Amino acid sequence: MAINKNFKLSADATYKADVAIAGAGISGIVAALELLESDLKVILVDRDKEQLIGGLAKESFGAMFFVDTPQQRWTGIKDNADLALIDWLANAEFGKEDIWPKKWAEFYVNNCTQLGYKWLRKQGVGFLPVVNWVERISDKNPGNSVPRFHIVWGCGKGLTDTLVNRLLNHRNIANLRILFQHKVTKIIHKDGLISGLRGIEEPTRKYFTVKADNTIIASGGICGSIDQVKANWYKPWGEPPQTILNGSHKYADGILHASATNIGANVTHMDKLWLYSGGVDHPKPRHPQHGLSILPCKSALWLDSNGRRFGPDPLVAGYDARHQVETICKQKHKYSWQVMNMKIAVRELSISGSEHNPAIRDKKLFRFLKGILFGAKDLVDDMLTNCESFITANSVAELAKKMQALSPGVKIDSKAMADAIQKFDEAAGPNSGNYDRQRDLIRQVRKYPLDAIRTCKDQKVDDKSAYPLIAVKEHILSRKTMGGIQTNLESRVLSAAGETIPNLYAVGEAAGYGGGGVHGLRSLEGTFLGGCVISSRLAAADILNKKLQ
Repeated sequence: MAINKNFKLSADATYKADVAIAGAGISGIVAALELLESDLKVILVDRDKEQLIGGLAKESFGAMFFVDTPQQRWTGIKDNADLALIDWLANAEFGKEDIWPKKWAEFYVNNCTQLGYKWLRKQGVGFLPVVNWVERISDKNPGNSVPRFHIVWGCGKGLTDTLVNRLLNHRNIANLRILFQHKVTKIIHKDGLISGLRGIEEPTRKYFTVKADNTIIASGGICGSIDQVKANWYKPWGEPPQTILNGSHKYADGILHASATNIGANVTHMDKLWLYSGGVDHPKPRHPQHGLSILPCKSALWLDSNGRRFGPDPLVAGYDARHQVETICKQKHKYSWQVMNMKIAVRELSISGSEHNPAIRDKKLFRFLKGILFGAKDLVDDMLTNCESFITANSVAELAKKMQALSPGVKIDSKAMADAIQKFDEAAGPNSGNYDRQRDLIRQVRKYPLDAIRTCKDQKVDDKSAYPLIAVKEHILSRKTMGGIQTNLESRVLSAAGETIPNLYAVGEAAGYGGGGVHGLRSLEGTFLGGCVISSRLAAADILNKKLQ
């Protein structure tokens, strides 16, 4: 994008605007779009290349938590803000000190449909007509009482492409400048005032400065740095796993969290990381330790690193993802196995993100419906061929041997695995006479029509007609940072004393999606992208209000 005459550029690479935004992910894009609506001059600074604008959101599956939407009402789902808040607070387990996170939670559930869903629809973002049910509530774990997971038609790529298109074709595009491949390293703070950003233009290694009346931090979290993840590991879980795969954005390294701390901002709850239990090696890695997030199959047996079934309560996909990570991390060897067969994998296996959901990403309706009805054979075949985390066998004994070969330093208990499979299979069918809690939870899941289509009915694992058997070695995978720079409900950054730092804002993941930790201990999923949109809109609105005063 050419330098516009409305921006001042001096010989020492100093830029000037009304607002400087660090980060061109979904948060930065939404903030810039809203500020342009108000005729303000904006400089958006991003470390990545121009074609990769959108950050982690561009790679995401693209789904959002909303309450009492047309999709919910159309499918007979009765939801309201009071019920959503009950679910949220049960999941969050906020402490007495979590004043701002709780205020943000209350604000989100009461305003997410108006400020998120309706605004996105106005921008041209579409959603699938049927709502998914993730992070389900059960008699033993908190979660969503009703489905609230609204999937963007086009995945995260479609979401970012739509908003970027709106941004770059805005009537006030002359007021926008985007600096790509510019790494922000510092928030400028002098004499108690915030006056912009400083950093390095990475191709030339020259310094640059952006001077602005207001500054917005939209730089994401820390989960793109495994070193940062381990340094901020949640202490009650013991030592972090030796292997953690990177499922976040490679530039989410926490540099501006450190800078915010240095100028007196209150950065909180950085050990509240949203991790996934089903991490596998990316067949075509684009950065070190690059991983994919497998959505574990509900009809698969979830085994510990020794091949023994987790218990006494089994781990079952779709319920309390944090509990799953915690359970796995309590082992000596902090990884797990999923054991299934081809029939289960084809029906139930999926991978989070735009990359491995091409039918939704590319808006191919027939292909999408075909996948819903007949499963994901192509995806399974791709993983079996190209991902080293997947192995197959034609007997339980052979599968155990291959698992042992893939994990030579940890003894696989082949007898315990065989016994667990046999017991699970004996409980197949409601009239089997054998109770298995996983079977019971699967039957509960299947009561929701959308999940009934995508979940096997009383499928046995050791079923030769459904062979080959499949085992997936799954590591913990980093994804999102639930703590961050603390903010009030205008997205203004707060100091440790609870006072606002003038002219400084933090939005999206950089702010813990609002308040420095709006989720508390657990996320209800879909609240990440939603939090990015809403916190950014609030920041832009407050900046405009100041201009009008």
